[in-house]
Amino acid sequence: MNPIRPYLDKAHPEVYRAMLQAATASRKASREAGLSDGLLELVNIRVSQINGCRACLSIHVPAARTSGVDQLKIDVLPAWREAEVFDELERSALLLAESLTVIDPAMDRHEIARRAGEHLTAEQISAVEWGATLINAFNRISLASDHPVRAAA
Repeated sequence: MNPIRPYLDKAHPEVYRAMLQAATASRKASREAGLSDGLLELVNIRVSQINGCRACLSIHVPAARTSGVDQLKIDVLPAWREAEVFDELERSALLLAESLTVIDPAMDRHEIARRAGEHLTAEQISAVEWGATLINAFNRISLASDHPVRAAA
């Protein structure tokens, strides 16, 4: 741990434990809403790509594979809007996740929610948005801490 860039999770473990508890609750709510772990991992990867979080990518790309996400989807994820391999549920989740990652004041959040609502229930929208909010927070923890890439298990 670098004294000028302390690992936030080590410096204040009680706060990090609360983050992990929130992530566990969010994953449970997502599953109860009918969302797959694979879809949630696509959201985690896309948000981590946008934020440039190498540590989170080194965790969530393997987790996506373990969850059964096709490698092609992982490979073309930055181009999900153009890639025909994503279904409407995935597209809706990715749209929501990106809208909470790149905050654009000109963005019409009502229109994004309306579009997502064509393929996701209100409960699923909430679950995706909680997941996106939390992975954004974990990205920032890892970026602030300068967490390294996690080696494959």
